[in-house]
Amino acid sequence: MSFGSTKWQPWVLGEEEAMEQIKAAYDLGINAFDNANSYSHGRSEIILGKAIKKYQLPRDEIVVMTKAYNTVSREDEGTLALTSKEELYKKRYVNQNGLSRKYLFEAVRHSLDRLQLDYIDLLQCHRFDPETPVSETMHALHDLVQAGLVRYIGMSSCYAWQFYKMQSYAREHGLTQFISMQNHYSPMYREEEREMMPMLKDLGVGVIPWSPLAGGYAARRWSEAVQTTVRSSGDKGTPSIIDVPWAQKVSEAIEEVAKRHSATMAQVCIAWHLSKDFMTAPIIGTTSIEKLKDAVGGLKLKLSEDDIKAIDAPYEPRRIMGHK
Repeated sequence: MSFGSTKWQPWVLGEEEAMEQIKAAYDLGINAFDNANSYSHGRSEIILGKAIKKYQLPRDEIVVMTKAYNTVSREDEGTLALTSKEELYKKRYVNQNGLSRKYLFEAVRHSLDRLQLDYIDLLQCHRFDPETPVSETMHALHDLVQAGLVRYIGMSSCYAWQFYKMQSYAREHGLTQFISMQNHYSPMYREEEREMMPMLKDLGVGVIPWSPLAGGYAARRWSEAVQTTVRSSGDKGTPSIIDVPWAQKVSEAIEEVAKRHSATMAQVCIAWHLSKDFMTAPIIGTTSIEKLKDAVGGLKLKLSEDDIKAIDAPYEPRRIMGHK
């Protein structure tokens, strides 16, 4: 998501810097790369594909993940994720979003072209599609796997009942089932713990959350977090993550734990995620190699029960964020 065109989002990196980030990530031991066809309207996938080819990243080792659901623009412009269906239709984007059989097959074909690959390791449904029958979506996903174009399938942010409805259909009809959920989760957003996480743990589905550092707000001191950045001024979804009265207390708790361990706040956040028994691996997105190296340092940090309780204690229920 951090790679592509500044016309899509002002904080993303261009091709040269992005490819350096990908190489640095691989050299640090990271072998899974998450993407989506709508990130920079396909430019992000193009950059990842070029990096794989340029640096000869071994295909049998790396895991390439991408998503389909949102509209991919024909122009180099801002995101269309919040654009109404009516407006999209006026621009002739009919059948170019959602989880219909037609769109999924076309989306995968275009993604493979951009990535310069023969198959996608993990195809994720970017959101739940209320307009397409679950039966159509799950059969299409299964057929993509059977055709060898996709190895595994996963889901991104949705309600627990929506995930269960899709997974149950696949299970009951002998189709390919979801192996992962990429949902919104961080010390400042834990609503997923109520139903989604227990369900995923029970079903044996991997958890690979997005925004584990709360858009960067949980990775820097509160006095710095409340200052406007390029990302916070351009990302419509991120600023509201700290728009709750107890966010400062969570930030200060993370900072205090970091001081006790002589670690950074980003490292504490990563260690906090990995302390959860339902967690597989958080997905981080950076625009700095130094911050990437810093976050990876969190893999070596082990938090005590008191550390985790201190971070968790200030949290209070909040509105759903990340999906409708």
